[in-house]
Amino acid sequence: MLKDWDLNKIFRPLMKKGASFADIFAEDVEIKSIILEDNKLEKVIGGNDIGVGLRAIKDLKTIYAYTNELKESAVFTLSQEMETVLDGKSAFSPNAWSFPSYPNRFNVIRDPKEVSVKEETDLLNLANKVVRSVGPCIKQVRVVYTARVQKVFTANTTGEATSEERVSTLFLVHVVARQGDIIQTGYEPVAEARGFELLAKDKVEEIALKAARRAVNLLHARQAPSGTMSVVLSSSAGGTMIHEAVGHGLEADLAQEGLSVYSGKLNQVVASKEISIIDDATINSARGSFFYDDEGIPGQRTVLVKNGVLKRYMYDRLTGMKDGVQSTGNGRRESYRFSPIPRMTNTFIASGESDPHEIISSVDKGLLVLKMGGGQVDTVNGNFVFDVSEGYLLKNGQISDMVRGATLIGNGPRIIREIDMVGTDLGFGVGTCGKDAQGVPVSDAQPTLRISQIVVGGTKG
Repeated sequence: MLKDWDLNKIFRPLMKKGASFADIFAEDVEIKSIILEDNKLEKVIGGNDIGVGLRAIKDLKTIYAYTNELKESAVFTLSQEMETVLDGKSAFSPNAWSFPSYPNRFNVIRDPKEVSVKEETDLLNLANKVVRSVGPCIKQVRVVYTARVQKVFTANTTGEATSEERVSTLFLVHVVARQGDIIQTGYEPVAEARGFELLAKDKVEEIALKAARRAVNLLHARQAPSGTMSVVLSSSAGGTMIHEAVGHGLEADLAQEGLSVYSGKLNQVVASKEISIIDDATINSARGSFFYDDEGIPGQRTVLVKNGVLKRYMYDRLTGMKDGVQSTGNGRRESYRFSPIPRMTNTFIASGESDPHEIISSVDKGLLVLKMGGGQVDTVNGNFVFDVSEGYLLKNGQISDMVRGATLIGNGPRIIREIDMVGTDLGFGVGTCGKDAQGVPVSDAQPTLRISQIVVGGTKG
């Protein structure tokens, strides 16, 4: 895509006007999305988006422009327009770029571009059928399938060049169940950097049943109690809490701007000694993984917190320049229309040494969370409120009644100090993370955890 362009011609106007760094991000994306709702296919969407983003950095400030014309002449015009904004003057040293012959790509068995719409819609219809077979209380079923193939090319004024093909598949089921005046929902997704092979028939049936049974079981659940108590977060809960309540605060731009509760706390104790937090873009085929980030930095495994001590923030190139450190490979963007910013990839609390069953049995009275829902977090002070999608009372070390309407209310930095048992297991959740009006694919994970004390909001005192 970029290998036949005269990149020196494009970069020269920017660098001669005083830019210290410039780069190009080019992408070609094919997307297919199918939505089934109310027993019929509501949408079958296919599309292709192509574009190029050009960035210059001068005095630690960014100038960015983009075009949806994949032409050298169009990008050169961008460079000339951006040049008028710069007011410096410096020398320019031409470079030579060597692009890989073949783009990097995780192993894909069935390329989504080669799968027929009929085969895809058959799986959506199967999920719908499985959900509705659970019982007459199922009132609404929504099934979503999205496949994406993104070709990415980067080049910059240091002479670095990368190419990568990112294939991803997402499938989710959302269920609404009703009995009398009680309405409950169930939601279950699966998503990885893989092709259509991710969606084997038995996998689709499993997802559909999980969503349906969660919604139906909640109809018969008792109201959640409220108060301060011990809470066990199962590994199946996913890492929503670590992502929202802690992860965003470890992104370098928020830390530098004083918008994070972790600002200025490098090498300080921020969590219990049982806690280590890692961001890892190198996990094979995970939803948030890649070979190179959107600035051409190799994907990395970064230890953010080790045994309770804050060791690193997540950096892109610009925030790394500001702190005088190397990027950690966390420069990400939704598309060529956006300049990159520090973003999480696959973020998780590392496994510990406690048996998950022993963690559950250690609680005389509390709450077991099997699935987290959405929530709200203030990154400046760390305060959060999270919904519990599936939770059970714990009595004398045993799992008891299912509850509905529970929320977890607390403070991220305080809670990770209150975690006193960390399981040997590890369970991943998937999602699309939003920040600065950009969405990127991520995953998050945690082992089974015991929080010694946390406020549980409920509908029963």
